[in-house]
Amino acid sequence: MRLLKINIKNMPRFREDIDIDFITKQRVAEDDKEKLFHIFSNIYANQVLSFIGINASGKTTILKVISFVINMLNNEALNSIKSKEILNDLAEKEKVKITSFFYNENCIYKLETVITKEINPVDKEEKLVISEETLWEKDAGKVKTKKSLFDFENTDIIIERNQKEQFLLSDVSVMIAINKEKQSNFPIRDMLKWTNHNMLNILGIFPKELLTFLDPSIEYFKCNTEKKPADIRLKFYASDEIILNSPLEIEKYLSSGTIKGINVFMNALLCFIEGGYLIVDELENHFNEEIVTTLVRFFMNPSVNKNGATLVYSTHYSELLDEFERNDCIYIIRNRGGIYAENLSLILKRNDIKKSEAYESGYLEGTVPVYESYLALKKVLSSVKLQGDDNGKIKYFYQSE
Repeated sequence: MRLLKINIKNMPRFREDIDIDFITKQRVAEDDKEKLFHIFSNIYANQVLSFIGINASGKTTILKVISFVINMLNNEALNSIKSKEILNDLAEKEKVKITSFFYNENCIYKLETVITKEINPVDKEEKLVISEETLWEKDAGKVKTKKSLFDFENTDIIIERNQKEQFLLSDVSVMIAINKEKQSNFPIRDMLKWTNHNMLNILGIFPKELLTFLDPSIEYFKCNTEKKPADIRLKFYASDEIILNSPLEIEKYLSSGTIKGINVFMNALLCFIEGGYLIVDELENHFNEEIVTTLVRFFMNPSVNKNGATLVYSTHYSELLDEFERNDCIYIIRNRGGIYAENLSLILKRNDIKKSEAYESGYLEGTVPVYESYLALKKVLSSVKLQGDDNGKIKYFYQSE
C-alpha cells in the first residue's frame, strides 16, 4: 500500500488543518521521472519528506501525527499507539477528523475517520474511540489528472462504520477488513522514541561496509541474541576482541554517532526491502554532515531505494535542504497561535533558489529566531556576573529590567 495524502482537521495544538502530501505537488519533468518512485499513471512519490523549523515550532508533533495515522491504518488500536499523546488535549466529545488517501492494486481509497474522547463516569478513565468512519474506493485507471486524484464525489462507499456492529473494537479502524483482504499494510519503522535515548535498538550481524563508513577503526561488530544473556562481540583493528553481555555496555566503546548510525542505517536497509516509511526526529543529532546527506541521498537513489521507501524526518539543519532539487518534499513548520505546516512549493515557486539561504535569511517568514529575542538574550548573557558568598560558593546574578 502507498500513502498519497493525509489531511487532519481539529487536531489539538494546531492552528489550522494539517495537509501532508506524499506525492509530488509540482510538475514532474522528464528528467525527474528517473529519480522519483512511480506509483501509477502520472503520479510519483517523494521518497523524502523533510520538516524544518526553529526550536519549539512543532516538528516532533508533526512526525507523531504521521506516525499515529500510519499505525491507525495498520489496524493498531488507537489507545495502544505510542504517539496517541498528540490527542491528550482533546476535550470530551470534541472531534478530530483524519482523511487518508492511499493506493493499492490499481485502486485509490479515501478513508474518513472521526475520533473522539470518552471519559468513564465511574473511574474517570479516558479513552479514544472512533465515532464515525467511511471508506471509498475508485479505479485508478479512471483518474486522468492529478486534480481529480482526491475527488471522490459520485464514488461508491465500500465500508461504513456501523456502531451497532459488536465485532469491531471501538478504537480499531475499519481498515482491518481491507488489510486482511489484501494481505497488506503500511510498513513503518518509527524511531521517535530513540530521539533522546541513543542506544542500539537493532541487534544482529552488521555489514562491514556500514561499520567502516561510520568508524573505520572497527574490524567487526556482531550480536547473537539467541543466547541469554546476549553475546555481543566487538573488535577494533590491532586490539583484542571485546565481549559484552548487554547492549547498554556498547556506549562505553562506540561513539554516539556510530550507535545512531547503526540504528538509522539498519532501519533504512529494512525500509528499502519493505518499501515502507522510516520516521526520524532531529536527523542530524549525533551525526556529521556527510552521514546525514548520505542517508538522504540513498533514499533518493532509485538503484538503492528500489521499492520506494520514504524517509520522513525533522531537522534544524537548513543546509540539508539544498540536497533536494524539488521544493514539494519540504515542509516549513511554524508555531504562531498554534502549529501549522506549509509546503515549500507554495512559498518558494522556483526550484533553483538556494533553499538554505532562503531559510536562514528570514525570507521564509518565521524560520529564524526573532531578532529582538536574540538581542534580549544577548543583553542578559552579557550582564551575568559571578559573586562568592560567605561559604565560598559561587553564585551568578544579572540585572533584569
